[in-house]
Amino acid sequence: MAQKKTSKKVPKETSDPKKQIRFLKQVVEDLINKDSAEIIDLLAGKRHVNEFTIAKKLDLTINQTRNILYKLSDYGLVNSIRKKDKKKGWFIYSWTINPYQMLELLKENMKKKLGILNSQLKKRKNENYYFCETCSIEVNEEKALLENFTCVECYEVYELSNNREIIEDLERKIEKINRDMEQVSIEKGFEAQKLEKKRTRKIKKLEAEKKTKRAEKRAIRKAEREAEKKAEEKKTGKKKTKKSTKKKPIKRAGKKKSVKKANIKKTTKKKIAKKIKKKNKK
Repeated sequence: MAQKKTSKKVPKETSDPKKQIRFLKQVVEDLINKDSAEIIDLLAGKRHVNEFTIAKKLDLTINQTRNILYKLSDYGLVNSIRKKDKKKGWFIYSWTINPYQMLELLKENMKKKLGILNSQLKKRKNENYYFCETCSIEVNEEKALLENFTCVECYEVYELSNNREIIEDLERKIEKINRDMEQVSIEKGFEAQKLEKKRTRKIKKLEAEKKTKRAEKRAIRKAEREAEKKAEEKKTGKKKTKKSTKKKPIKRAGKKKSVKKANIKKTTKKKIAKKIKKKNKK
């Protein structure tokens, strides 16, 4: 009996808002510091957040808040709009984060970290390292050989480092970054879809606006033509009438032919009758 092939169900890629916020916070931590990462909680999923509201919730001065936002803005991670305060007369900025750009930057940073870790792992697998327990200094085999396997600080003899633990730790870190990179790619894909939908809505709106403008122009031109026509009629005192385009009735050729045939038949009958009369007289 042939075994039936069982098709494995591929799990659908789904967005995880909690993980996305963690990733966005990681970007801010890498660029500024850990304390500034709290700004993501205030901006995630919102649009045009007032900078004074951000400063109040972060317990920072407006200048400290602006410094964080300006630094993120330099990388294209946040956007702002400004409105003039009618009472005070100065401009107030409102901010919105750009998750797609943040995830793009995070993915690039992850690739760099992954490259460094893979390089370290390769060295640990192929080279020996030596360690001084007294000074907590580790050197590679080449340096240990130059120093005669003796620490230059305390003159204690180097011991061979246990590379296995370090290799296992590096492998765990590499595996984690690879997992995170996969999820970052998923989140980035969802954000790209949102941007595409936003772009198509904007294009449709612009097309609708153009359509209404064209219709308005056509209506204006029509009204102008009618106004010109009325003005011309007032001057001449006559209304322009359209020439009648009625077609003259076409006589069918078939009827004429039938009349001719009838006349020919009548003449032939008369001739035959005359001939018969002549014969009878004789």
